[in-house]
Amino acid sequence: MRRLRALLCGTATAALAAAGLSGLAVTQAAGADAAADQLSNRWYAAAPYLMPLDNDPPDATAIMDATGLKAFQLAFVLAPNGGGCSPTWDGTAPVAGDTAVAGVIDAIRAKGGDVSVSIGGYNGTKLGQACGTPEATAAAYQQVVTKYGLHAIDFDLEEPEYENTAAIHNEIGAARILQKDNPGLYVSVTTAGTAAGTGWFGQQMLNEAKAQGFTPNNFSIMPFDGGFQGASAQTAALTAFNGLLRSTFGWDEATAYAHEGFSGMNGRSDSGEMFPQDAFRTVLDFATSHGMDRFTFWSLNRDRQCTPPDNGGRTSGTCSSVPQSAWDFAKFSVEFAGATPPDNPPPTDPPGSGTCTLAAWDASAVYTGGQEVSYEGHTWKAKWWTQGEEPGSTGEWGAWQDEGPC
Repeated sequence: MRRLRALLCGTATAALAAAGLSGLAVTQAAGADAAADQLSNRWYAAAPYLMPLDNDPPDATAIMDATGLKAFQLAFVLAPNGGGCSPTWDGTAPVAGDTAVAGVIDAIRAKGGDVSVSIGGYNGTKLGQACGTPEATAAAYQQVVTKYGLHAIDFDLEEPEYENTAAIHNEIGAARILQKDNPGLYVSVTTAGTAAGTGWFGQQMLNEAKAQGFTPNNFSIMPFDGGFQGASAQTAALTAFNGLLRSTFGWDEATAYAHEGFSGMNGRSDSGEMFPQDAFRTVLDFATSHGMDRFTFWSLNRDRQCTPPDNGGRTSGTCSSVPQSAWDFAKFSVEFAGATPPDNPPPTDPPGSGTCTLAAWDASAVYTGGQEVSYEGHTWKAKWWTQGEEPGSTGEWGAWQDEGPC
């Protein structure tokens, strides 16, 4: 996905408390021992993407508490940066020895949720490129399915991988093998979106799936970073993609929508397109009214407000660049799954809680330049004399400087 992978995916971090491990021991998952009860497929279809090791991972369990979300799409499994046909997180952390992501999964499952794992993405070397055959590629992915006891997996097939016919043959073949060898496994395939639905390489991928006799739960497109201005352009692309699915597989319109999905980007896209909450509402209504199988977005790491809210007209991997309350976009996923998110969710980091040790900001107190307080899980430093001005309320021109999470 054109999702800030090359520029904004930092090195892996062990800040597991920020990823949902509060109060839980980090344990290494081992296949069925780690598996929770399977959720309905609708939850896996609604699961938003979360990078558990990069881009300032939020507390997954806090998102669950605040929104009612139950499923997360953890990203991304890749080939090792140094080469080889074995699964790693972000190309650097081998799945075989992982405890960090396993701990995140444990925390989610302990609250009644579950995860899907996404392979591929825009950045890094994909296993379909590194492994020589569909069977070898499937064996690498099977390690991931077995280790984490997965009930769902997402194949994110995009450039440059989907321009490589051998790699796409391996990925589609691996998806078919996993589907056969793991009965009930929910399989989604995500690829680039265009005004025509998808481009030449996306169509080539569909043709490969047809040739191999492979039908996933859905084929999803990403209608962003391609000149999409607003929700109407996105729904038009979804309509066009429905036509491509019909012509490729011989499906009628309803069957094609039942195998179609949407994967959006919340807020400001990499190319500067804007998809605020009302755009998500429009696409969600389209998806549900047309019986589409999947509605997801990139990403929960970005589902929070920047400081200032528009982030100076820049795209970020850790906030949306649009005015919002935390987890506004996650609520659309909850609705798609068929649940009702709470109207007034509790704050994810109330003042003075968590690891914040500084005194909480007091609206009645007088502060002078250099004094520090805690507020909504962050440390704030006064730039000058101030009283009654809420930290962050007036952006970068206000009296408070955000020094980051406590």
